[in-house]
Amino acid sequence: MYKRQATHAATVTPFDGRGRLADGSSLPLLANVGHATDARTAAAAGAEGVGLFRTEFCFLDRTDAPTVAEQVAAYRGVLAAFPGRKVVVRTLDAGSDKPLPFANADHEQNPALGVRGLRIARRNPQLLDDQLRALAEAASAESAHVEVMAPMIATVEEAREFAAAARAAGLERVGVMIETPSAAILAAEMFEVVDFVSLGTNDLTQYTLAADRLLGELGDLTDPWQPAVLRLIAAVGSAGRAANRAVGVCGEAGGDPALAPVLVGLGATSLSMTPRSLGRVAAALGALTPQQCRAAAEAALAAATAAEAREAAAVAIAR
Repeated sequence: MYKRQATHAATVTPFDGRGRLADGSSLPLLANVGHATDARTAAAAGAEGVGLFRTEFCFLDRTDAPTVAEQVAAYRGVLAAFPGRKVVVRTLDAGSDKPLPFANADHEQNPALGVRGLRIARRNPQLLDDQLRALAEAASAESAHVEVMAPMIATVEEAREFAAAARAAGLERVGVMIETPSAAILAAEMFEVVDFVSLGTNDLTQYTLAADRLLGELGDLTDPWQPAVLRLIAAVGSAGRAANRAVGVCGEAGGDPALAPVLVGLGATSLSMTPRSLGRVAAALGALTPQQCRAAAEAALAAATAAEAREAAAVAIAR
């Protein structure tokens, strides 16, 4: 079973604010945040930027949607913590385990496969329009380099329509989350309509293995070391290299020091994680060359099971 990273304060490793490999090549280490307090904590921990700004906090525990002005104020609080640095904003990802009374309160037999993420805009396009407008206003008022991405993308049409809406609102850098197998398989086509992608490894694993990630008894199936997941990530990385586009990782896997080198070897160009993981991941990557990362990735890809992939990567790194 996949073991979650320890969170005790004693395990925190210092981070000097610059992710790099042993040869000196840069590998940005970013933070996952949910609100302004998170952002300030991440900045203090040395995060080079934000790879995942979850905007749900503006919408949860409400009976009606926040106004554009309310959203602008909330977003500025996060952007202000990273002046001159990248902040990747994920649009509303409600649904499944986070239903909203004004968006998707209907009972669904399979909510993880239902109206969630970008699909909420099918029912309430004004929610997305207002959020994009608010993000553009917040971005113009702060100096952070804002990028926006949509969650739960499954088709190129969805990516194209989202990109058009975001750019029309004044947001220049637009991307999508790779959380479904279909999006991973279509990565090359996705890069024709968006500027970057970010791998949400938690959901990508869930959907690839058809295993609810909230069910503890299926923990062995929701392990990002599963070869099927690694091979989808490799396909996205290959498409990113071919298109010369950024491939981020913002799922939990990005904060695993053992898996991070494999992700880099598979083509990840940045990793985003909780601030407490920054030091451990930086230390792991700083001891390895790009060649070692690629060797670890190749070894993991050739494995037939998650346990074998983990062991093969460790052996390849130790050589």
